[in-house]
Amino acid sequence: MAKELAFALITPYSIAKSRTGGIIGRFMSRTGLELVAARMFGPSPELVERYADSLEGNERIDPAIRPLLGDYVRRALGPDPRSGRRRRVMMLLFEGEDAVEKIYRTAGPIRPDMEAGETIRDTFGDYVLGDNGLVRYIEPAVFVGPDPASAMLTMRLWSDFGERDGGLIGDAADVLNAADAQRTLVLIKPDNFRFPSARPGNIIDLFSRSGLRIVGAKVHRMSVAEAEAFYGPVREVLRTKLNSLVAERATHALTQELGIELPETLRRQLGEQLGPYYGDQQFSQIVHFMTGVWPQRCPDAEKTQPGRERCLALVYAGADAVERIRGILGPTDPSKAQPGSVRREFGQDIMINAAHASDSPENAAREMAIVGVERDTVKAWVDLYTKRD
Repeated sequence: MAKELAFALITPYSIAKSRTGGIIGRFMSRTGLELVAARMFGPSPELVERYADSLEGNERIDPAIRPLLGDYVRRALGPDPRSGRRRRVMMLLFEGEDAVEKIYRTAGPIRPDMEAGETIRDTFGDYVLGDNGLVRYIEPAVFVGPDPASAMLTMRLWSDFGERDGGLIGDAADVLNAADAQRTLVLIKPDNFRFPSARPGNIIDLFSRSGLRIVGAKVHRMSVAEAEAFYGPVREVLRTKLNSLVAERATHALTQELGIELPETLRRQLGEQLGPYYGDQQFSQIVHFMTGVWPQRCPDAEKTQPGRERCLALVYAGADAVERIRGILGPTDPSKAQPGSVRREFGQDIMINAAHASDSPENAAREMAIVGVERDTVKAWVDLYTKRD
């Protein structure tokens, strides 16, 4: 069976209630599909109206539900009528065999008895009837396509608005817009994407304790050039920081192999000579881990090409964003992290440690510029599948 491209739109209510992680985790773990793109939108009135019209006119959707969905979209996805500020909607793209049906089944139907907790809508959605039997309130939690044709129409519509309505939505109605607000970058690292699982979503759930708002999202395949620039400040630290460690290990190896005791001056020289080389090797391992490519074997002409590994880049915004996220992340070494921190729960060692977070507002700005969270990758995926049709 050929691969398909499917989408899910996480509603502003679900995002505001910090349900993003749970939703992403369920889609990934229950479908086995690959998450290939993510983008935050602040839908304009034009996009909202066109999407509402498409739902109301979609014959594959239950006729009783269509007007409810259209009304919900116009009311809940468009700019706040009082402030005029946008609302946050996150679009996710998944690729794999029978992707549209798998996403649709995992999302579940919109119905009065959404109570079992079996589907995403059972767990995170609402369908409330009044005493007269009429619908008082619905919360779909997510929007998905009921069939491949209508799913592609929706993806084309949203991708057409991707540049104008998508990117970093820092001016959203529920995002702190104060002078002291910060933005910080989080990378959910490649070790969480080795196979489809709920790990990325579970990590997002932990970060939700910060009380911060996600204002940007991107699935990113870091190039060798990006990784070298991103971790560049670490390289010089590794070249000097590891001298004493290298000296100790080299001395031990020589003592064991040759049975000689080295004087202190020679031990120091070993560290000074071998330390930078060892640091460079450690740096290369970091680049390989993030990209899937060994930098020494990568021709210069290919260093700017997307790597083989992927991560999920998220931008969080709010007061003291850097410190709050770093506190939940935990120290580089997971064995030294507090229980309940991201790295203690999901980290393995100082390299395979689940996630990265900026350590200062200045580094956050530098790292966001390298990763380019605001750059649109949704359109490229939709265009790729449009050409196949």
